[in-house]
Amino acid sequence: MNILLACNAGMSTSLLVQKMRKEAASQGVEATIEAKPLNKALEAIGDFDILMLGPQISYAKKDAESFAGDKPVIVIPMADYGRMNAKGIIAEATKALANK
Repeated sequence: MNILLACNAGMSTSLLVQKMRKEAASQGVEATIEAKPLNKALEAIGDFDILMLGPQISYAKKDAESFAGDKPVIVIPMADYGRMNAKGIIAEATKALANK
């Protein structure tokens, strides 16, 4: 599973990415998880299975979907993002990929 997170500058998701990598490893899930600023994420979406947007850029979902083609684009729930709920966010990604 290849997960790309996007936010305004790519900085606010760096801690979340670290937590998500640890959580995926603890679950035995093989995953590549990266964070990029939105403009760089839209350029890189082809290398990933899913694009997850930070709640602060939820306004960009429609534009992101046009770049993503058939790949899921979801907004990370504010509560999960604020609490750095890596387990919940990985579950959201897994669910979105299963329903694609």
